[in-house]
Amino acid sequence: MGKSDKKRILLKIGSNVLTKETNQISRGKLEDIARQIAALKDTYEFIIVSSGAIAVAKQFVELESDGKPINVKQALASIGQPHLMRIFHENFWELGLLTSQCLLSYSDFKKSDSKKNIKNTINVLIENNYIPIINENDTVATDEIKFGDNDKLSALTASLLKVDLLIIATNTNGIYTKKSMGSEHNETINETSNIATLKEQIQASISLHGTGGMATKIAAAEIAQDAKIETWIVNGLNDNFIVDALSNKTQFTKIITK
Repeated sequence: MGKSDKKRILLKIGSNVLTKETNQISRGKLEDIARQIAALKDTYEFIIVSSGAIAVAKQFVELESDGKPINVKQALASIGQPHLMRIFHENFWELGLLTSQCLLSYSDFKKSDSKKNIKNTINVLIENNYIPIINENDTVATDEIKFGDNDKLSALTASLLKVDLLIIATNTNGIYTKKSMGSEHNETINETSNIATLKEQIQASISLHGTGGMATKIAAAEIAQDAKIETWIVNGLNDNFIVDALSNKTQFTKIITK
């Protein structure tokens, strides 16, 4: 199977998954992700959009500041990002996987030259068996030009790179029906192409560490759908979640193209 035959997956990992809903990055979770990518690498090529820089920084420091909350966040992101990449590198390297860092800003997606450059750079990395690990360039972003969350960043990147599948890993078994929320058994919406229906079903739920709730994931799926890309919302807290979703062994939500 040649490189061009491989299906391209963009995997978005939220902070709640990376930390396994604790206050620190879970090396076990990163091992789990690396192991799955290693097992799938002959058939699939991966691009990762990962949150977690701020969560990592909070393990090391407590910042004093008179500044605006965004400045503290940006400082934390700046401290945490190298540590986040180091943890990725260590866990992936042990399984023979190579990683690279790409920090992107919202304004990069507004300029055709930047977009072309992102695309070409990431394609070169993939051709050379490097897994691009993308995060927002928080240090330079302002409130006005932030993605707001990495769900949107993942969808814009997926569209730009014409991936075959966008997988958003979160802490639920996909999107639940409104009527089952709060009951003993949450009922997953398994498959739909109707984004409007999904918007009606969700309630404003904000995850513990993340900046987005389900609304941002549906907005991301809408961007992907416009680019003719299918989005899966899967429970990244489960071990083997990528492989199990690909072999349809778990409950998750597929948002298919029209």
